[in-house]
Amino acid sequence: MSIYLDYNATAPVRPEVKARVLEAMEVLGNPSSVHAAGRASRSVIEKARVQVADLIAVKPQSITFTSGGTESNALAVQSAVMAGFERIIVGATEHSAVAENVGATGRPIEIWPVDENGVADLDWLAAALQRPGRALVCLMAANNETGVIQPVAEASALVREADGWLHIDAVGAIGKIDVDFNALGADTMALVSHKLGGPFGSGALAAGPRSKIARIIHGGGQEQGRRGGAENVTGIAGFGVAAELSKAGLGGIAAQAQWRDALQSRMTQLGAVALGAKVLRLPQTLGVALENFESVMQVMSLDLAGVMISAGPACSSGKLKPSATVAAMGMPHLADSAVRISGGWATTQEDWERCGDVWLDAAARHLSRKKVVA
Repeated sequence: MSIYLDYNATAPVRPEVKARVLEAMEVLGNPSSVHAAGRASRSVIEKARVQVADLIAVKPQSITFTSGGTESNALAVQSAVMAGFERIIVGATEHSAVAENVGATGRPIEIWPVDENGVADLDWLAAALQRPGRALVCLMAANNETGVIQPVAEASALVREADGWLHIDAVGAIGKIDVDFNALGADTMALVSHKLGGPFGSGALAAGPRSKIARIIHGGGQEQGRRGGAENVTGIAGFGVAAELSKAGLGGIAAQAQWRDALQSRMTQLGAVALGAKVLRLPQTLGVALENFESVMQVMSLDLAGVMISAGPACSSGKLKPSATVAAMGMPHLADSAVRISGGWATTQEDWERCGDVWLDAAARHLSRKKVVA
């Protein structure tokens, strides 16, 4: 029996989500039509909007549905640029969905460094915000590779004082920890369905009163005029159910910290380095590196034993590259040896324990071969 521990890449679709998607497929109308069938379809979307909004404690009208996290990040970045923000500050460990969209704007970009734990340097940000030009500031709520939770509320206070725009990529954090949009003080926040156990192809952008969302996909005036094109009714329906179940299940996810820490202890005893272990992390995420045991070899060894983990972000067309996150944390010598283990809604304690058994066996065999070669 295989064990899946790559929830930070995507979560298995929940049975309740499958059922809701099938129900939504029976709804006939285009949600922009005014007849009964259209109104029924619109009702599906608006119910889901309430469910997604409730996950991050915002009003439903704050939510714009998109095709996924990448589009949500792009919509936020482009909206800030079109609003006249002259420069961009982006975290050194941001996902490419933010970093590449920022790079495509043509605006001056400053890289916001992190410390050895992977936490964004607030003193650096305070100094950077004193420089000329209003800034769009981009920060992940939690790193997708290490699980390190960033000081979003503290950053928000600095950004607001400087009349900047704070965009938060919360794709990796929602459903793992409690995320309150208003308490964090963000201007925009990207969300996605498939990491919650919902379907692919559905995401959302939450926007606060200080931000103005600019339409970058034209035609039809859907989503309160913020995004053209007929909505993905079935995907949105599934997103709503996944959001509701994720909020209800936060306690169960929190319990995985104990299982994570037990595995971390076993791995570090063999010489592995636990990434970000000294600071707050997502409870179900373990980033770890064993020097000279290449990420690809770790992933392949565990896969052959029926355990699925990841080597960093899963958005590079299957290509395994040295971790830019680990390098930014001041450990370039470990960048090609880092892997990520991440649980979710269906993960058990036995899954974590079995992963440890398999990894320790693979690592021991690897170290033994290294000694023979030496």
